[in-house]
Amino acid sequence: MIKTEKIIAIDIRLLGKKRTGDEMVFFHLTKEILKIDTAHQYLLLTDETDAKRIALVAENLGCSRQDNVDIVSLPTKNRFVWNLWTLPRYLFHNTIDVFHTQYILPLCLPRRTRIAVHIHDVSFRAHPKLIGWSDRFFLSLLIPRSLRTAALIIAPSQFTKDEIVKYYGIDPQKIAVVPNAIGEEFLGIVPEDPTRDRAIREKYHLPEQFIIAVGTLQPRKNIPFLIEAFAALRKRLPDMRLVLVGNRDAHHTDKHIDHTIAIHALENAVVFSGFIEEQDLPHVVRLATICAVPSLYEGFGIPMLEAMSQGVPVAAADIPSLREVGGEAALYFDPASIASCAEKLYTLSIDQKARQTLRSAGKERLVLYSWKKSAVDLLEAYVGIIR
Repeated sequence: MIKTEKIIAIDIRLLGKKRTGDEMVFFHLTKEILKIDTAHQYLLLTDETDAKRIALVAENLGCSRQDNVDIVSLPTKNRFVWNLWTLPRYLFHNTIDVFHTQYILPLCLPRRTRIAVHIHDVSFRAHPKLIGWSDRFFLSLLIPRSLRTAALIIAPSQFTKDEIVKYYGIDPQKIAVVPNAIGEEFLGIVPEDPTRDRAIREKYHLPEQFIIAVGTLQPRKNIPFLIEAFAALRKRLPDMRLVLVGNRDAHHTDKHIDHTIAIHALENAVVFSGFIEEQDLPHVVRLATICAVPSLYEGFGIPMLEAMSQGVPVAAADIPSLREVGGEAALYFDPASIASCAEKLYTLSIDQKARQTLRSAGKERLVLYSWKKSAVDLLEAYVGIIR
């Protein structure tokens, strides 16, 4: 442990923004590290100004009565001003030993503050054509600087660590692997309850039999490919439906999704659930027949673990990060072969032995991941960069 009290600031602007993956990571890591480290001061920095919302964040993090934790509101016009002026001004006027944020760092930082930057994945570098040119331009300018400036880089998987080294030439010793996990709401299989299940189905328009895909609808998620495979599967299993959990109106939503649905006349077979409330997601996942993860690129793969926790078999793209997370607890397909994906989905739909094998393997796999373990890893990484 750190021998003298240090001040650690964490950027929690994501919390409450319904940003799915990255918000979940920062929420759970922050919550758990506040539990295990009560000897040092934590400042949680936000751009939120509403007192009730700030109080709710504190309540959700379980730190309302914690003497070593303060939530600091730094009002700003927008995220660009926050990075260019609001945050640097705060850091220069206050003694902060470690500041933890994600991806983009302010241009001006005090030397006394050690920076930890969280990189969830480098899809923007591995598959640049899958993002807009403006995002690609700014990321190509700012990410290399962030990686050079940071004293610590946090990656969710060995794969992501290797990718950062590969594309940016960063010293591997500067990168700590802090795995993701599943939230408390997923700990333990949700018991069957016909009344509640019926209410959940009605609330999110869920069919009786469905394949679920959870996450953003960005191009790298390969959703049009999944729809193509689903269209092939429907020729053999016409009662099956596909449920897509994600923000259909988000800035980076794949524009080919609606076109692919229209081509195959699947308007009544593909359901867009929209954002699912945190407490409802385990119930929704448990009701699924299969969880599909067709991504071309991922830094980790939390939906795989969420499905395993609910006894739902996983069919996943055969890419390194998903193999690292899922091990032998998933059935893998070629993310470029519609036939391969459709066949794996068919197998998991009808083969009870295969489904049970994956359920058992999934329970064993889950033991490897917990936010508590990851918070211990994170605290150790913080300690390693404090002078």
